[in-house]
Amino acid sequence: MDTDRAAKIKRRVNRIAGQVAGIQRMVEEGRYCVEVLEQIAAARSALDALGLELLTRHLEGCVMGHGEGHAAAKGMSHEELLAEVRTVLSRFLK
Repeated sequence: MDTDRAAKIKRRVNRIAGQVAGIQRMVEEGRYCVEVLEQIAAARSALDALGLELLTRHLEGCVMGHGEGHAAAKGMSHEELLAEVRTVLSRFLK
């Protein structure tokens, strides 16, 4: 993953971590349940967007080979990579 892409991912993760910390503070402060639930929905949406970005990059770089790919994927056959994607998707979409 190039440095610009890695920095973008890191910023997203940091933003999500901030959202989760905010939820924790809201719970500790006894904030209104609906407000907490709205923040949980926002954090889930952010996690889903991050997951989609990572999945897309994995498909492009590791499965299709349009990039440098990850060392863990280099020794795998296309069939193994596709089986891995199926497993990851089934977990991600639950």
